[in-house]
Amino acid sequence: MTDIEIAQACQMQPIGEIARRAHIDEQFVEPYGRYKAKINPAALKGRPEKDGRLILVTAITPTPAGEGKTTTTIGLGDGLRRIGKDVTIALREPSLGPVFGVKGGAAGGGYAQVVPMEDINLHFTGDFHAIGAANNLLAAMLDNHIQQGNALGIDVRRITWRRCVDMNDRQLRFIVDGMGGKSNGVPREDGFDITVASEIMAIFCLATSIDDLKARLSRVIVGYNFEGKPVTAGDLKAVGAMTALLKDALWPNLVQTLEGTPAFVHGGPFANIAHGCNSISATKMALRLGEYTVTEAGFGADLGAEKFLDIKCRQAGLVPDAVVVVATIRALKMHGGKAKQELGTEDLEALERGLPNLLRHVRNIKTVYHLPCVVAVNRFPTDTQKEVDLLIERCAQLGVKAVLSDVWAKGGEGAIELANEVVRLCEGEHEAFTFSYELDATIEEKIEAVVRRVYGGSGIAVSPAARRQMAELTELGFGNLPVCIAKTQYSFSDDPKKLGAPEDFVMTVRNVKVSAGAGFIVVLTGDILTMPGLPKHPAAENIDVDSEGRISGLF
Repeated sequence: MTDIEIAQACQMQPIGEIARRAHIDEQFVEPYGRYKAKINPAALKGRPEKDGRLILVTAITPTPAGEGKTTTTIGLGDGLRRIGKDVTIALREPSLGPVFGVKGGAAGGGYAQVVPMEDINLHFTGDFHAIGAANNLLAAMLDNHIQQGNALGIDVRRITWRRCVDMNDRQLRFIVDGMGGKSNGVPREDGFDITVASEIMAIFCLATSIDDLKARLSRVIVGYNFEGKPVTAGDLKAVGAMTALLKDALWPNLVQTLEGTPAFVHGGPFANIAHGCNSISATKMALRLGEYTVTEAGFGADLGAEKFLDIKCRQAGLVPDAVVVVATIRALKMHGGKAKQELGTEDLEALERGLPNLLRHVRNIKTVYHLPCVVAVNRFPTDTQKEVDLLIERCAQLGVKAVLSDVWAKGGEGAIELANEVVRLCEGEHEAFTFSYELDATIEEKIEAVVRRVYGGSGIAVSPAARRQMAELTELGFGNLPVCIAKTQYSFSDDPKKLGAPEDFVMTVRNVKVSAGAGFIVVLTGDILTMPGLPKHPAAENIDVDSEGRISGLF
């Protein structure tokens, strides 16, 4: 059976029952149909302040062979519940761009999924539409201000705010708008980002309340005036209306796994161009309502986990109790140079060459951040015992246990050994958690710390433009913010062709900009696109709906 067929065959429980399982009183549940709901943050008032255990699921550097991070997150949640733990899950919402592009959906797979799968992967509760509307309202008010006399003296050559749409549409990356005469606006160069790359998405996921949301929105920089000073959404008097669009979306969404485990699915910034984590509000709600909370961060640990730890945990005051690094032998052999069509045959040499990728991710979690770690190995039928033994042996040399996981085929039952190891790690003695850099370092020092300590590079090369931008941002008072490095997800380096664990590379910093509302510095390296394009044969070609309204081809 396909993922969507498995999901459609599931007998879902009414969302009120799932809310009760998560200890949420009915008065705080705002249903969106029978199987999904928004949860009023007031549900936490009067509850004990003690949080549950936080488990972060991350992965090796992704390859076309697949790793299964979200599937593992969901399966581990179900596995913990099977061994008697009170569990919640916190995930990101999928973006329509990847759903219709290369990746497909992001609701798990096999017998480890969150449902209703079709709703979650498509419009869901409308959060992304609200975020896109708020982003584009600000863009409209910015251009209208210029059209109506430009009292703020905005330099149209230095506008930094872009429009957005939640779709992979390369045609919109660079455009010229305001054409057609004086009454149709001021002509200027413009462009679109995908919604998940919008700063509004980052703000949405980092805001802890409506008041915090408004404060962050007011700081958003849309461009600079002729004196070189920043112009903000607050200056444009756009904050109240933007907040009105986002108000309802700010409540976390509750759904369920195939096995009925409560899952909060909320927010979804990309990890290669943003900070890659679900919302702080959903994570904190899940922690307050469960004994164990399993969450994930996007792409490999060098992106999602680094930003989860250095940005989200720093802003939210969170510390994971354990980290799960997901790997497949197939993907590691691909990192070792083996072609995708040959991954089904035993090749210990290719695995040996690819293992340094996994080991660097594990070493970073243990020695840079000082967090307890376990490797979850998604086993495929073609994996041989010799390959499994080699992986387990290499992990053991780092003092980390590698556990076989079979959640795709068996759901929570396939994660029981992994769940037991996670509980053991959570209940053990912890070292003191550390960040990969301190905030009082310069912007350049922070970037270099991540490149050297996390990526394994030898240093950075800063373009003249980026150096000027660093100096300007420091002078404007933004030098003490964390850095959010935008780079390829396919390599530790800024070159997607450098697989495995490359060393002695120099990472080029092309541009630096501030996301003042989100509270971090965005560092652009390599050829990072904030608006992806569709492949030659997009996943959208295979999606259809029958006469009964039943969707097929979604994965």
